[in-house]
Amino acid sequence: MRRIACLIVSIALLAPLPVRAQSSLPPHAWLFGAWIGGLYPPPSTVTAQECLAQPVVIFTRDIVMRVVITDTNYTQRLVESARATGEGVEFRFARSVSPASGPFGLNAGGPTDVGFGCTSPDILRVQRRSDNEISFPGCTDFPYPLIRCPGR
Repeated sequence: MRRIACLIVSIALLAPLPVRAQSSLPPHAWLFGAWIGGLYPPPSTVTAQECLAQPVVIFTRDIVMRVVITDTNYTQRLVESARATGEGVEFRFARSVSPASGPFGLNAGGPTDVGFGCTSPDILRVQRRSDNEISFPGCTDFPYPLIRCPGR
């Protein structure tokens, strides 16, 4: 319960800032905050409380977090670079330095980074459909659009 409260407070602090407020914002600043959908069709209406209870993807300046159905924690990917494109943003993620471990602490030998079901786990292309709707084209883990969690 404490983790959920901390997550909700963190998300509230990451509410999108007006672009005019800071001139040195990264190219993905318009994405900051929590998003739902992607794994399932986004709801047509949702309250802030319902949305923030179970966000699917969270964007910050340096990290993109995503839900993995088989884990209770969010998977975090460190943003190496973010580049604005004509349709949205392209992220390149840093590779993890810690190896994946399997049962009994043994090295699983598989890839250590969870991606988004895209061609490469280290690249995510975000297509902007509107101010509050995005999609991850070509990413099989997110076949549906995502919508931004409302502020209130």
